[in-house]
Amino acid sequence: MVSPDLAMDFKKCCLQNDLAFINNSYLCISLFLEYMVHLTHRPRRNRKSAVIRDLVQETQVTVNDLIFPLFLIDGKNKKSEVNSMPGIFRLSPDLMLKEIEECMKLGIKTFDIFPSLTDKYKDKKATESLNKKGLYLSTLREIKKKFPEAVIMTDVAMDPYSSDGHDGLVKNGEILNDETLEILAKMAVAQAEAGADIIGPSDMMDGRVGFIREALDEEGFTNVSIMSYTAKYASAFYGPFRDALDSAPKFGDKKTYQMNPGNSKEALIEADLDFMEGADFLMVKPALSYLDIIKLLNDNFNIPIAAYNVSGEYAMVKAAAAKGWIDGDRVRDEILLSMKRAGASVILTYFAKEFAKSIK
Repeated sequence: MVSPDLAMDFKKCCLQNDLAFINNSYLCISLFLEYMVHLTHRPRRNRKSAVIRDLVQETQVTVNDLIFPLFLIDGKNKKSEVNSMPGIFRLSPDLMLKEIEECMKLGIKTFDIFPSLTDKYKDKKATESLNKKGLYLSTLREIKKKFPEAVIMTDVAMDPYSSDGHDGLVKNGEILNDETLEILAKMAVAQAEAGADIIGPSDMMDGRVGFIREALDEEGFTNVSIMSYTAKYASAFYGPFRDALDSAPKFGDKKTYQMNPGNSKEALIEADLDFMEGADFLMVKPALSYLDIIKLLNDNFNIPIAAYNVSGEYAMVKAAAAKGWIDGDRVRDEILLSMKRAGASVILTYFAKEFAKSIK
């Protein structure tokens, strides 16, 4: 047998690339086998059974980490599936209440509500967003009345209500920043009055977090949280969502206010501003192609980081699973795990309900 000293010599020679020594194949093999026999660290010992693998798992996703986005439409007993998002439906208020009740029984407690309005309710100044008797605000009140224990997140941006389909006020083809802030602040206060627990500014206008925080505080809503869409990229993954809300811009694109996908340092600038202006959560959207940004923000800020597992990411999994090309459930769980592992404390995902069912 080859001595431990020679085994160590073999290791050193490998590191030093001593070809003359290594070319002696018999000695090389002997030394290698001897070295292997004396391994003290064997990571596979912690993988040898399912129980041990579960015992040492570093990252886990639970329903407590998830927010379920829901799409609201007008009417009664109306349910319309989003063509590009199998299993996801636009729901009238009565059916949304039933959906929330069913989800809460599965352990999902937080819901992000998005309104899908017909064109007759849209104008350049998004005035329907302030209508207390309108579909959105009246439904929020109903949800909080029936489920006071549920946490309701809302969307603050002009595009669901805008005849231009942009997140800000449009004048002469330009999306105006400062003029939009007043509209967003009023929208946020109206949603807080209707019972919103978390306000989600998704517009990407400069300064909107501070403007909204000040407006909420002045009206006595100091306990209403802000989950800022901090690093919201001008992404191609949003298509199915715009299909669900019919909220695509009527002209141009959103690249003058949403972030360039090639930039990461810019995310730190946005995060610094949102943090200083009073954000309680910092969100990265989309999530799957921006795991590095999730980690970047998590490494640099001591407030919760949220990840939005967006519609295009959901649709790709569903389409590939329908073809039999992937195991949709396993891919779903791996995707959610990757977001949590990257540093997201909160994940907004259309997979929330089916994930909750799978672990029941």
